[in-house]
Amino acid sequence: ETGGKRLAKRLAKRVDFTKVNLSRELEIKRWIAKVAKRHSSIDVLVNNAARDPRIKFEDVSAKDWDDLFAGNLRGYFLTCREASPHLAKGASVINFSSITRFNGPEEMSTYVATKAGAIGLSRSLARELGPRRIRVNTISPGWIMTDRQLDEHVTPAIKRELRKIQCIPELNQPDEVADVALFLASDASRAVTGQDILVDRGWRHG
Repeated sequence: ETGGKRLAKRLAKRVDFTKVNLSRELEIKRWIAKVAKRHSSIDVLVNNAARDPRIKFEDVSAKDWDDLFAGNLRGYFLTCREASPHLAKGASVINFSSITRFNGPEEMSTYVATKAGAIGLSRSLARELGPRRIRVNTISPGWIMTDRQLDEHVTPAIKRELRKIQCIPELNQPDEVADVALFLASDASRAVTGQDILVDRGWRHG
């Protein structure tokens, strides 16, 4: 939220910032309607909001499961559905998944399930929206060195392990994922749809 407000202030009238609870359908409907009214059409939709709590499988409650799916996957579905009538010809939809759907880390079963769901949703939408020349792809980042990950989860031992297992040893940075998103948002990716792009420096390959 703080970063969004800061960006909106820096870019002034070029940016609208709205805090939206993606588990609430009505909030999403109002937000998309507001965006469509101001801009007439939507050229790019990026779904990246997600939580990734660490919870032992035996300790995951039904509420934990439902809450995470509401934000991590149901929110993607709702934003795509509400934006669909307003997507311009040639628009790009980018949904974020995760490398965790391949390596299935401990204590992240619910998160991994939501990210696998994002792949299925995106591939189905690629087929359904394709006749309108709308592209739908996913990005599956590796372990990205965001401030939160560095503060809460990334230890020196994890850094050593990542450098060992990745094909390219440098650690993944947020701006590198953003560059891939910019490619998928641009006309340079006009022939790319229904794809999952791994941004992991070859972690999956390792």
